[in-house]
This record gives sequence, C-alpha cells and structure tokens, in this order.
Amino acid sequence: MSYDQHIAAASQERARCAIVTLSDTRTEETDTSGKTIRDLLEANGHTVAHYAILKDDAALLDEKLLQLLGSPEIDAILTNGGTGISRRDQAISVIEKHVDQPLPGFGELFRMLSWEQIGSGAMLSRAIGGVARGQQIVFAMPGSTKAVELAMSKLILPELKHLLRELRK
Repeated sequence: MSYDQHIAAASQERARCAIVTLSDTRTEETDTSGKTIRDLLEANGHTVAHYAILKDDAALLDEKLLQLLGSPEIDAILTNGGTGISRRDQAISVIEKHVDQPLPGFGELFRMLSWEQIGSGAMLSRAIGGVARGQQIVFAMPGSTKAVELAMSKLILPELKHLLRELRK
C-alpha cells in the first residue's frame, strides 16, 4: 500500500484526545496554547475528551499520564509546556518513561521547522512523540502558541488519523 493509500484509508479515523498544559502561571482563560490545540483538533473532526492545566511538576504529570494512559476513552495525549531545559522543565523525562515506541521523526522535524521560524533557538526544544502501551499516541510540544500551531498544523494533524489507523489494526 502506498503512502497516499494509507492516508486515504485512514480518512475516517477520529481521535479522542487529552490536552495537558504544563504551566505555573496559566489559567483556562490565559491558556492560548491549550485553546489552540483544542480548536485545531475539533476543526479536524477530533474530540477533546479531557483537558487539564498542571503545575510544571514531574510527579503531577506522571500521575496525570498514568490516569490518561489507563483510560480506554483516550486515543491521544497532547501536552504543551515543560519541554525546555530549565530545572522546572520535566515533561520529557516523565513522558519518555511511558513511551514504548518513540517517534524520533516528530522531534527532529519539529526542530527543523522551528529553525525556519526562530533560528538556533530551535535546539532548545526537546519536543517528542511516541506510542504508549502500544495503543495511545503521545506528543509533547513546547508551551508557546506559535510552537503549538507549528507542531499541530505541520506534523500532528496531517498524520494523526494515519497513526490511529495503524494502532487500531
């Protein structure tokens, strides 16, 4: 089957998604990145089954991931924030513990596309993607709204249905 045939075969797939924003300062009213993820998912026919804002804390994120990864109602988990290099940025180390099949291309392509927008600052992003428990997709994106728009529009949304179809086989 060609790539185009795979994409066509996956066109009817729909994801039930969880959005997790990691931030010590954002609220529902100020979480523009979380809202952007929601708006883009819904515009592409997916649903948001869970939304949370967590303090940028490794233990809180690990607890939330365990809850979401144990839910048959969640197909994809999309986090934003916590992907930088400061001491508080622990999202990647926590998420990596739960990913069975990394998708290294996501981080590589995200940084390449970010390079075109922000130059050498792109190397500070540790954005990752992968499959957890053999059935759920996880993407960790930076917290900036511009970075979320880039990851969602150029990488995640064009492949989300395809990823779901492959996992549901």
